[in-house]
Amino acid sequence: MPFLSIILFAALVASEPGETMLEDPIQLTTSKRFVKAGESYFSDDGQRIIFQAIEQPERESWLESQEPDIHYSMFVAEVVRDADDRVIGIDGIRCISPAGSANTCGWFYPGRSDRVLFATTSKPPSQDDVPGYQRDSGDYKWQFPREMDIVAVDLAKADGSSSGFEPLVSDPSNYLAEGSISVDGRHLLYTSLATGEGDLYVKDLETGSIRCLVDAPGYDGGAFFSPDGRRITYRSDRNKDDLLQIFVSELAFDEDGAITGVEREFQLTDNGHVNWCPFWTADGRSLVYATSEMGHYNYEIFMIDAQAGDGSSPAKYGTGSRRVTNAPAFDGLPAFSSDGGTMIWTSKRSGEDGSQLWVAGFDPDAGKTSASAPPGTSHGHP
Repeated sequence: MPFLSIILFAALVASEPGETMLEDPIQLTTSKRFVKAGESYFSDDGQRIIFQAIEQPERESWLESQEPDIHYSMFVAEVVRDADDRVIGIDGIRCISPAGSANTCGWFYPGRSDRVLFATTSKPPSQDDVPGYQRDSGDYKWQFPREMDIVAVDLAKADGSSSGFEPLVSDPSNYLAEGSISVDGRHLLYTSLATGEGDLYVKDLETGSIRCLVDAPGYDGGAFFSPDGRRITYRSDRNKDDLLQIFVSELAFDEDGAITGVEREFQLTDNGHVNWCPFWTADGRSLVYATSEMGHYNYEIFMIDAQAGDGSSPAKYGTGSRRVTNAPAFDGLPAFSSDGGTMIWTSKRSGEDGSQLWVAGFDPDAGKTSASAPPGTSHGHP
């Protein structure tokens, strides 16, 4: 879809009832360009986004067309803003991953919009029947290609091939993905399937040392550093029942600032639902995440307290749950601009077959008195 058309379409979109924290939701991608698109993150300066998507195949004739790729490619795009600095669209979309490869979990380097990392197989995976996560149906699942490693690339060198890739962590026998970097640029946080279950690791990019942080039973993944770099959040399948729960760990450091392990772990949700893709608010006092509490075919985004506490107040983990999205379709994978004023997420609210990217202004203080909390939410415990 031409960029002008995206803006005209976006102008017709209104907030859903009950979405008091979101202002002027706008659809950034559509099914005219992408079969589906999702999991997007801003660069620190807010000028670019990175996301994964499957493009619509080129039409061979007016009657015949190719089948779309079965794997996600990785894309970057320029953010377009209006005179009031609100995001109104994207432009200059380009693919930065090799044709046929499987890709996921893109991320910008701290303080840079010209360098990214993401997980990639670099070439078509050797097997399609790789192990993966799936809940109840094929609508919400992800696979774990064994060839998937985490690479970095300067966008000036990203030409749709692997020639400019710089390996960050590599294991030819096991899935490595779900990577993000601490705000100081020193530590790479990621998931490895080397033990067969999925554990969280951290690599010190200054020294090259690698340490396992979380190796609890079940799959641990989707981890992000808090804005101050002192904590991490992630989802975990501790009961091995495919019901994911949200956790936060407070980290331990040595005198040189290297991460040495976990001091305390807190469980923020404890219910019979799938809770996943947690992401920190800009002040580090709350998390947003997607949950199936409204139904497996209607994932919604909620916000929950995740305050570390200090000498004068105890930690507040898992309290104050509030609903962010309220649409009769999937909403998930939320993330924020660095100033916290804009939320980008993945949604099916437009009624298209595949998920697409959406963005909206975000005000966490709006509608506090009227917001409802989901049932079965834990108050957190160490």
